[in-house]
Amino acid sequence: MTIGRLAEITKVPASAIRYWERHGLLPAPERESGQRRYPPEAAERITVLRKCQQAGLSLVEIGEFQRERPRREAMIRAKITEIQQRMVDLEHAHQLLTHALRCSEEDIVRCPKFRQQMAAWQTPGVARGPLAEPAPGRFTPTQGGSGPEVESCA
Repeated sequence: MTIGRLAEITKVPASAIRYWERHGLLPAPERESGQRRYPPEAAERITVLRKCQQAGLSLVEIGEFQRERPRREAMIRAKITEIQQRMVDLEHAHQLLTHALRCSEEDIVRCPKFRQQMAAWQTPGVARGPLAEPAPGRFTPTQGGSGPEVESCA
């Protein structure tokens, strides 16, 4: 298939496909009358590249991901650790923002629950604390509502 068709079915610009080829992330296709001709599995390879990008892998890491198993395992383990830390950071951000919506304090830094939570976050490995919701569910604003009730933090 042509680069135009490949770009169309993968929803990736032809310029990105050529870029990935130049950097060795996609195998160079055969040429027919000077035009690139891609095999059907090129679309699958592009899907993998896009998923790797969405997972936060850099182009160098994507290159490592495509190498032999022993070389890619070290990169994958490091990336998993990085993602786990980002998940903790996002959980902290979620707790903070959810609490800020509910808190009655004018200045969130003066809130005793928030201060207690900040102290808990300083403890390595602590993802939850007094701001964490008791139920495993997440706050979702109700339609037409103004969000969660304001809670007294004093």
